[in-house]
Amino acid sequence: MHTNENITTERPTFVTHLECGMEGDHYEADRLHGLSKAGKPLLVRYDLEGIAAAVSKDDLAKRPPDLWRYREFLPVRKLENVLSLGESHTPLVSLSKLQAGAGELIVKDEGRLPTGSFKARGLCLAVSMAKELGIKKIAMPTNGNAGAALAAYATRADIETYVFCPDDTPEINVREIAAQGAKVWRVNGLINDCGRIVGDGKEAMGWFDFSTLKEPYRIEGKKTMGLELADQLGWNVPDVIFYPTGGGTGLIGMWKAFNELKQIGWLTGKLPRMVAVQASGCAPIVKAFEEGTEHAELWENAHTVAAGIRVPVAVGDFLILRAVRESGGFATTVDDDAILAGRDEVAQKEGFLMCPEGAATYAAWKQEVASGRVSPDETAVLFNCATGLKYPMPPAEQSLDCTKPIDYSTL
Repeated sequence: MHTNENITTERPTFVTHLECGMEGDHYEADRLHGLSKAGKPLLVRYDLEGIAAAVSKDDLAKRPPDLWRYREFLPVRKLENVLSLGESHTPLVSLSKLQAGAGELIVKDEGRLPTGSFKARGLCLAVSMAKELGIKKIAMPTNGNAGAALAAYATRADIETYVFCPDDTPEINVREIAAQGAKVWRVNGLINDCGRIVGDGKEAMGWFDFSTLKEPYRIEGKKTMGLELADQLGWNVPDVIFYPTGGGTGLIGMWKAFNELKQIGWLTGKLPRMVAVQASGCAPIVKAFEEGTEHAELWENAHTVAAGIRVPVAVGDFLILRAVRESGGFATTVDDDAILAGRDEVAQKEGFLMCPEGAATYAAWKQEVASGRVSPDETAVLFNCATGLKYPMPPAEQSLDCTKPIDYSTL
């Protein structure tokens, strides 16, 4: 019988406390928290020296390659609360035909995770912690993929879920959420309107608000993207990472991972430049980056083909901007036509089908190599955050009549 030791072996845990991402004040671990007193996201802090003493790179290498390989770096205390749907390492796929110089162009394909997107990482951890902390009901606004991941993991944990999506959320996402056991509604507004419905219903419904960064543990799940990437590259990092940025949890989480690894001496040398990629129809982080501010303003009339990055206001805006600035990176926008052209180019030249948000990172990489902000000799990692199979594709309408002679010269 196959048992995955990562989810069957008790391991020591090292969480010391939580701290406000803005003010730095401390909050007790192992208690239920939403936002900090200042209304900002809470970050989980660890005894990093304890982790370094308890586990080595070699120890990790002997464990199965999945998300729970990094258990010491994660907050779940008790094995019985570890949820898993098989979060195996996602592959690094080289786009060698499209690279522009000596630097490798690599996609980390998060579409291979359970529920087909990187949201599985954040929700796997956040729901495991919800189980640990005794939460029975959860509500969340979503542009699609996060709701699907929440539905799957919460169903596994016997937690009731309520999910609210903008009414133009892809049909496949809405059905996927419902199919995996959540109660789901379409709302005639954007994700921030859905978020307001969740916030306003908390008291009456007795549910816990699982909006992006309104609980502390989704960041820890997304952090595994950074841990895993460094692990896959032999405890090394690329020169630059292009990340599709809506709520920005993954970018914040990866930067946290790289810094924790640096503090325990597993990463030496420079860390990657983090590039936040947004669509020109919804680019609050880019505007704030260019204006040199620490917070972003609400983006009016947000629109883009890449629904996952259509987030007009992000509660963790200052954490995204800090990560980008501290890493020496930048924030950039791409137009919808460049996103769709990028998706088609990668699919037709490399045989790799990206989701629109992933395609935005390729369009941004291409644009920034041309602008000179990124050198063609730098190794770049693009995050494809979901399988391209969930999204509308260009039509393919040719047909043949098998009852008539076929003129093969016309095919």
